[in-house]
Amino acid sequence: MARIEERLRAMGLTLPPQMVPPAGVILPFQFVRVAGNRALISGHAPQSPDGSIAGPLGKVGLDVTVEEAYASARLTALGILGSLQRALGDLDRIGAWLRVFGMVNSAPGFIRQPSVINGFSDLILELFGPDVGAHSRSAVGMAELPFNIPVEIEGEVELKAR
Repeated sequence: MARIEERLRAMGLTLPPQMVPPAGVILPFQFVRVAGNRALISGHAPQSPDGSIAGPLGKVGLDVTVEEAYASARLTALGILGSLQRALGDLDRIGAWLRVFGMVNSAPGFIRQPSVINGFSDLILELFGPDVGAHSRSAVGMAELPFNIPVEIEGEVELKAR
């Protein structure tokens, strides 16, 4: 078994299946686009184990606490890892996490976006270690996010040479 998959299992974590969009929604894009030695990751939402969008939904700082949003960012990381595993076949192909862009559905006056997106970063660093898992990152507040999700995260990874 691959090293990252072993770590996930040891942590009691499982990767969700491909996201199941809400009824009537068409998503005409790839969740992961491999180009040369890079994989570009489309924006992902927090996912439940069945692939549906995970709650709680709403604005962080109003409907959703920082702790709940941190957990949502962690679930988003698992969804992204699931998409990468389906696209790459093996998460150990990731040579470096390059860039992460975290968006937080923020209530007016909410300024703790970095604390929310730490849910993603902490899990990636725990799984991949500081050499591969270290990444550049932005954590910004948004007036709205699709489907009223509390966080959306996109990114880019570099692939190991084959």
